[in-house]
This record gives sequence, C-alpha cells and structure tokens, in this order.
Amino acid sequence: MPSFPEAAAVSTQDRQLRANLSHATRTIREKRARAVAELADWAELRAAGKAIKDHTLRHLDHYLLQLEAAVTTAGGTVHWAADAAEANRIVADLVLATGEREVVKVKSMATQEIGLNEALAAEGITAYETDLAELIVQLGDDRPSHILVPAIHRNRREIREIFAERMADWGRPAPEGLTDSPAQLAEAARLHLREKFLRAKVAVSGANFMVAETGTLVVVESEGNGRMCLTLPQTLISVVGIEKVVPSWRDLEVFLQTLPRSSTAERMNPYTSLWTGTSDGDGPSAFHLVLLDNGRTTALADQVGRQALRCIRCSACLNVCPVYERAGGHAYGSVYPGPIGAILTPQLRGTASEIDASLPYASSLCGACYEVCPVAIDIPEVLVHLRERVAGQGGHRLERAAVKAAGFVLDHPGVLAAGERAAAKARRLLPRRLPGPGGAWTDSRDLPDLPTEPFRDWWQKNRPQQDS
Repeated sequence: MPSFPEAAAVSTQDRQLRANLSHATRTIREKRARAVAELADWAELRAAGKAIKDHTLRHLDHYLLQLEAAVTTAGGTVHWAADAAEANRIVADLVLATGEREVVKVKSMATQEIGLNEALAAEGITAYETDLAELIVQLGDDRPSHILVPAIHRNRREIREIFAERMADWGRPAPEGLTDSPAQLAEAARLHLREKFLRAKVAVSGANFMVAETGTLVVVESEGNGRMCLTLPQTLISVVGIEKVVPSWRDLEVFLQTLPRSSTAERMNPYTSLWTGTSDGDGPSAFHLVLLDNGRTTALADQVGRQALRCIRCSACLNVCPVYERAGGHAYGSVYPGPIGAILTPQLRGTASEIDASLPYASSLCGACYEVCPVAIDIPEVLVHLRERVAGQGGHRLERAAVKAAGFVLDHPGVLAAGERAAAKARRLLPRRLPGPGGAWTDSRDLPDLPTEPFRDWWQKNRPQQDS
C-alpha cells in the first residue's frame, strides 16, 4: 500500500465514492446523535465505559487467566496466539481436524486483521462471509472500508451488479431480473446464504466482548446471520483480541447500552448472541477460543497509546471524521480505517512501513472523534504522540529540521525580530506557494499576506509608553 497521502490523493478524486460516503456517514451520525440524546446519563455511561476498560487493561493478565479457566470449565478449549501466523495456523489445523473444507463466518475484524480467509484458502479451505456487507465485499473481490458497514463505499446499483455477476461463482446464483431494490437485494443474499448455513459443520466468529467471570462470549449484530453461525455448526472457533475481555456481566451492561447507540443508532441490538463453552444438544459440540495478541501487548506497554485498546468498534469516530468522509476507508491500508485506525494500526503493526508511518498524520486534529467516542479515547492526543514517534525515527526529517530551526529562532528574540523585518521588506518577492514537500500544503491554501511592518515595530511607534 502507498502512504495515506498518496492513496487519498486518488480516492478523493472519485466522485461516486465521495457521494456514497457523504450520504451514508451523514445519515448515520444524525441518527446516532438523536439516539444518544435520549439518555440523560450518557456522560456517566461514557465515563463508566472508560473506567471499566482502563481497569481491565491494567489487570489484563488476571482477567485473561480467569477467562481461560471459565471457558475450560464450561467445556471449551483456549488457544493463545502471539501473532497472525500462529492464529492462522491454529484455526487451519482445527478446521482440517474436522475433515471439513468449508467454514461459515460471522463478521470479525480480528480475522480480517490476520488475513484468515487467505490463510485458510492456502490450506484448501473456503471461508464464506455471512454478514451482508462482508458478503458484498467478498463477492466483489474488494476490501472493507468501514468498521460497521464494510461496503459503505458501494451503492445499490453497484451491489446489484456484484450479485448478478458473482453470486453463481460462490454458490446459489442471484435471481433472474434482480433489481437494486433493498428488499430484493436482501432476499437474494438470504437465499444465497441459507444453503451455506444449513450444510456448514464449522463456523468461525469473533466477539464483541468476553466476560471473564463466566467465560461467556458476546456477539452483537443486526441481521441474524451471527445467530445462525453460532448455533447450527458442530464446531465453533472464535478468534478474539485479548483486549475484548470485561470482568463481569455488570460491566457488560454498560457496553450493551453504549455500543448500539454509537454504532447503529439503536436502543439495543436486534441480535445479541451469547455462548459459554458447550452444552449437550444445544449449539456446537466443540468450542475453541483463540486469544489473539498480534501487537496488543506492545500497545499496552505505551501509557499514552494504550487507550486505543479501549475501542469497542462502534465506528462513531469514522462517521464524524472529515478526512475519512473524503478519503474513504481503503486509503488507510488497514482493516481499521478512520481515526481509530490511524492510532491502532501503527501500534499493532509498528511504524516502519510508509503507510503505517503516514497514518498518524491522516487527521486534521479537529477532535470530533474524541467527542463521540463512547469510551472517551483521546484520539488527537494519541495521534500527536505517534507523530512524535515517527519523527523520532527519522520518518519526517524535514519536519524535524523545521521544528529545530523554529525553536532556535523563538529562543533568540533578536534573530526573530531581524527575520520579521526582513520578511516584511521582501514580502512582495515571497512566493504564493511553498517550495518542495511543503507545496502540498499550499495546493489548496494561499499563504497569508505579510504586513508592511512587524507588530513589535508598530507597537514601539504607537504605544511607546506601554512598552516593557
């Protein structure tokens, strides 16, 4: 992937993409604002969510061991994966051990993060996405561009074309004469997926939360596909980031109020599915939990950056971000786009690559993301913190040199005064556009006109009695 500025320079020129994003994000954020306004104690819920997450992260070792013990007692098996390769190997081995070569999947950002579908394909295993938006992405050989609505960059006409052209390659074809009516598109997806649900013996899921005290996993979704995947197959494999654990059911109560209102603008999710180990005659007969690190303990060690691990994947920050709305999710080069991706991805993957080093700069620092975050992640603070890290590793040498020069000038008033007077005298000769890399800043801005004389000279002429 190219750096964010390069990718965004292309995506911002796509008028259809910008129209799709603008309409969708505006609709979602307006509905969210109304849903949140219904709760008089929203600020208290937000503070409670932050406190619960911070407490859990400080004692993560304790709660993960408690979770493992509870899951094991309930009949499940817990696996620990240090990175993507280990997690993919564990899941592939578990599927191969069943003798199956197909799995159905609940929408899971963790499995997208580790590239599980591709890893399974390399082992001859086909993974079928069952979330409607994820199905659209999979059929279109595309990539997700939003946390809540992975196919937000597609409109109804584009979705109809994808269904008509590609459904037959993955199973039941789209009905003849399919239109772009939402009802018809949903029915085509339902018919296509139903046969997969009924024959699947293995399912792969993520989880929104894991309750340490009972070993219970929780998935919240809006379509019912998750419920089908979690109950019909004989084997269930859940791949979950270690930060998703919460201590108790009382803690879970807070997030079941804040997550739906912040994500889908609903008072509660249409489907909230919970499972604890295995149970005779009810649901899967074998349950495996893969606890994924993949950079999370590295993020946890950063006292400023660790707050990104509070994220409950509601996507509210994406829907208010002016940068995301114009550039789209693909420009971020990660399964985690938008403001949260700009701080989470560089911590999970590091900042060695061009794309990862550019992500902390993919923001105007307007602060809208912090205002809507239901767990009060100070995204602007982490962005600045990560920019400092990138600059410290030499990723932005010109910026470091400029800051160092500015520091010298500001520390020496005489030099500053001389520079101001020289700039005032030469103001007619100054360019309207900055040279070199700085020119990108003036592509859409004019440099301000310099005054005919510096303020300090004007002050000495007009307020000599107040000069100090």
